[in-house]
Amino acid sequence: MFYDFSNAIVRQPGISVVEGLSNLGLKPDYNEVLLEHSNYIDQLIELGVSVSILKVENQFPDAIFVEDPALTFVNGAILLPLGAPTRKGEQDLLRGTLCDNFDIVLELLEGNAEGGDVLSLADELLIGLSERTNIAGASELQKLLLRLGYKSRVVDTPEGVLHFKSDCSALDEETILSTPRLANSDIFKEYKVILTPENEYGAANSLRVNKSLLVPSGYPRTAELLARNYDVRIAKVNEVSKIDAGLSCMSLRW
Repeated sequence: MFYDFSNAIVRQPGISVVEGLSNLGLKPDYNEVLLEHSNYIDQLIELGVSVSILKVENQFPDAIFVEDPALTFVNGAILLPLGAPTRKGEQDLLRGTLCDNFDIVLELLEGNAEGGDVLSLADELLIGLSERTNIAGASELQKLLLRLGYKSRVVDTPEGVLHFKSDCSALDEETILSTPRLANSDIFKEYKVILTPENEYGAANSLRVNKSLLVPSGYPRTAELLARNYDVRIAKVNEVSKIDAGLSCMSLRW
């Protein structure tokens, strides 16, 4: 299944992470980010994932969010040019590692696209148009995905939402966790949808890993709701969330 993972790549946070992009102008505590990142790695390992840890890249404050500059699948990877000006070139940091791990490494050369806007589902991938992923990048990405054997669909991300996956995550083959504003768009009309409770919209970026579901801390009603059907593990990302990030963006998984 699309959530069955054996391997993951993460990057150690550098001190520059406190200057990461933040819509609210917040700065996280560096030591707390290190702790949250370390615990995240431990949780992936506990769930049966072999984790490769890349070195610090202080010239790019957001470099720990390795999911944005690439997509990884069991049969290949795709390098992505990022839409945020301060993140231009981050894909080059991953090139060597991806070539070491995959026989096929493709590269998006037209437009912009970020992995945070790409949701993998059982039979398709959804590519959300956003301030970070434009139509040129999405269209070219569809062609590259087809070369790897994956169908995709381009959809709209709600206005004011950073990434498509900021507002949704796939829980299993049939079920999506979504904020009401995204669910109301009918993007998921062919799926069962669980809505994040009011004032807990940040929980939408949960992460299914093998038989368990990582849910960000601070959303007790969402965790209780999901625990009825899933093995829920709480992951603390209080500081990481200050720089517009969440559970999915801190790793590349396959």
